[in-house]
Amino acid sequence: MRLSARNRLVGTVESVEKGIITAKVKVRVEEPAMMTAVITKESVEDLDLKQGDKVEVIVKASSVMIAKE
Repeated sequence: MRLSARNRLVGTVESVEKGIITAKVKVRVEEPAMMTAVITKESVEDLDLKQGDKVEVIVKASSVMIAKE
């Protein structure tokens, strides 16, 4: 798959929690770190996402913030 997004992290699905309309997908990425995406249940089913699948997390943000104490 070719995609213009540059904020892509390779990881492994840790869990999929399906709701009535949406699903929460947790992905372990390098570092180790965890990313959580809330996507439609239909998308989870179309992609046949399940624990242990190798996936890419693609981040598109309208803003990026930095905080310092």
